[in-house]
Amino acid sequence: MRSVKDFEQKVGFEETGNFARPSSQWHVDYRCYYTGKLKLPSNYYKLKLRRGGPNGCSVDERKHDVFFYPVEAVASGHTPLTPSLSKATVERTLMVIPHEDFHNDSLIEEWPTAISEAASTLIGFLTAAEFAKREYGESSPEFMNLHNEAETFLRKAEIVNTYTERVTATYRSRKAGDLTKADALRRKQVLFDQLGKECTALPDTHSFNKCPGALNNAGLAFDRTYTKHYPLLYKVYRKKGATLAGMVAALRPPPGRGSLSETEAVAYFRQEIEGE
Repeated sequence: MRSVKDFEQKVGFEETGNFARPSSQWHVDYRCYYTGKLKLPSNYYKLKLRRGGPNGCSVDERKHDVFFYPVEAVASGHTPLTPSLSKATVERTLMVIPHEDFHNDSLIEEWPTAISEAASTLIGFLTAAEFAKREYGESSPEFMNLHNEAETFLRKAEIVNTYTERVTATYRSRKAGDLTKADALRRKQVLFDQLGKECTALPDTHSFNKCPGALNNAGLAFDRTYTKHYPLLYKVYRKKGATLAGMVAALRPPPGRGSLSETEAVAYFRQEIEGE
């Protein structure tokens, strides 16, 4: 994967020590994210977490919504090429490596989580497609499988964001006393069934899952972290000429500014869209 990392440098990534060496010693981090049956946190940091093993975690699924997640890679700055990632498809590997490397960019780390996750996801898709085009050719299966991934994820993001609002409204109604617990649970099930149908109907993907890893509150909250501001950043990408290098540059924080709040970051990117 050295060639991928070399390509990252050419388009403006900071160098990291991630994936510089293979390792058979890196153990999969099995995680169970969980939350209440009628509680939808706003991002994965607000989910409860318990570590487990290959067969799951000791979380009572009668009381909690659970998302079981075997972690493939973590943006530590020195993450090796793990056995699980080395066995992944070319398309998945080409997306994950730049996604994690971009996370470790010292300037990107200044953005709040909901911005940095969306940004790294978009950059992962764009880098994977551009690298595949140059490395394998425009008619190659690898490029053909990757060149629409960023746009398909946009459609997934819109679905996830829509159902996040609908599920949240249901729980708000329950909290206000407008719905009984039983009615809220029934409405929740209908919404997640509809979400499953809509995301399943998306075009086939090759570097990400079309649906949340679990069709429940935990799975939705986890994916929402990546999708919340993806549509906004995709608009920035289009505004900046729809080029990878242009988007990498556009994701640099404003000169002279420190860390921005999520609200400030959203306002900044909206100005980038509207101000030219």
